[in-house]
Amino acid sequence: MSRDDIRASYDTVADEYTRRFLDELDHKPLDRALLDGFAELVRGTGPVLDVGCGPGHAARYLRERGLDAGGLDLSPAMIERARAHHPGIPFEVGDLLELGDRQLAGIAALYAIRNLPPDDLLAAARSFHRALAAGGRLLVSFHASHDGAPQLHMDEWWGMPVSVDFWFHPTDTVAFSLEAAGFTIDARFERRPYPEIEYPSQRAYLFARRS
Repeated sequence: MSRDDIRASYDTVADEYTRRFLDELDHKPLDRALLDGFAELVRGTGPVLDVGCGPGHAARYLRERGLDAGGLDLSPAMIERARAHHPGIPFEVGDLLELGDRQLAGIAALYAIRNLPPDDLLAAARSFHRALAAGGRLLVSFHASHDGAPQLHMDEWWGMPVSVDFWFHPTDTVAFSLEAAGFTIDARFERRPYPEIEYPSQRAYLFARRS
């Protein structure tokens, strides 16, 4: 699965994705609590980036809590929707595997690694590490498991043609990649999906710090 395939797939579903997920945090109290904790850790220490931002709802949430937050997404169509709904927030098209040296105080990567195969996890972790300043904080969330299957391939999404893989990463695997890239894991958290509003997979969250 190429990065171009992923980009094109999200471009295709951008309108429907925005309709469904723009206000999803309203229905996810545990996610809000974790973002609040992330905000407490990085507030006043520098800029933060919502990586894989989609329509920009997490970046908005962090801005509302006093952070200098912006967003980045692989999909130009997603960035168009994020800018349209949040004109005061900086959003950019970019690849989480190529963030570069940004000296960020924090990165929130909510489900941003779900389209990465296991072989790309270390590259993503190194990219996060490179983009953060010393002591910078990372909050990463992902789908940890679903009936033992390692991945789900989709050729159709909400009735639209796509070609995209969703990967289920064991929490230990993601933690190992982050530690190999130079992060210290400060906390880890798992939860069941919210009934009726989420795909039925176990969710995992890691708080990490650039050592």
